[in-house]
Amino acid sequence: MEDTNRACSRCRHCAGPLSKDMETSSWTVAPLIRDSFSMIGSAVGGTASAFYGFNHAMPIVRRWVKGPMWLHFLIGAPPVIVFSSACAGLAGGALPAFAQLVSSSYHAAMSSSSLAHSSSQDDNMHQTRSSSPL
Repeated sequence: MEDTNRACSRCRHCAGPLSKDMETSSWTVAPLIRDSFSMIGSAVGGTASAFYGFNHAMPIVRRWVKGPMWLHFLIGAPPVIVFSSACAGLAGGALPAFAQLVSSSYHAAMSSSSLAHSSSQDDNMHQTRSSSPL
């Protein structure tokens, strides 16, 4: 009974939830998984951008600034830290959003295939009724 209510409360064209209850029940990623993806995205984004920033920014700083190594680090590190923080923030927000997109797409594909199957059965039933000799 509950499955028929779920099928009826979805859009026939895109299988999107038509009620707020459906939107927050089976289509969303659990908070633990969302937070885990956020932490993983922040770590990977921050680490990758720090390696990229130091490998590309420090040679430029060394070329432009003459002096000891600590001065190169003092001048080159702040822009790299800002770049790394921005990339960590973007990756920490983009990875959970991508996980939500994958989850919603999967649920939409599964429910639309079941809706299409049930609607094709309904169409067949209507066609057989209309072609009846009675």
